[in-house]
Amino acid sequence: MKFVLYRDKRGEYRWRLVASNGKIIATSSEGYKDKRDCQAMIDAIRKNGSATMVVDEVAAK
Repeated sequence: MKFVLYRDKRGEYRWRLVASNGKIIATSSEGYKDKRDCQAMIDAIRKNGSATMVVDEVAAK
């Protein structure tokens, strides 16, 4: 997998998480005016991603 940092139509920075098969599996929910802010979010996801909780809403019903 890889993160792809790009500019959207409004000129803001965004990221995509792309699987090894080329499919986009996650995208930023907002644009960032400063490239450093976008990169900081990528870094935070990479650092804290393994500690992310999974909530199974299907099993809870």
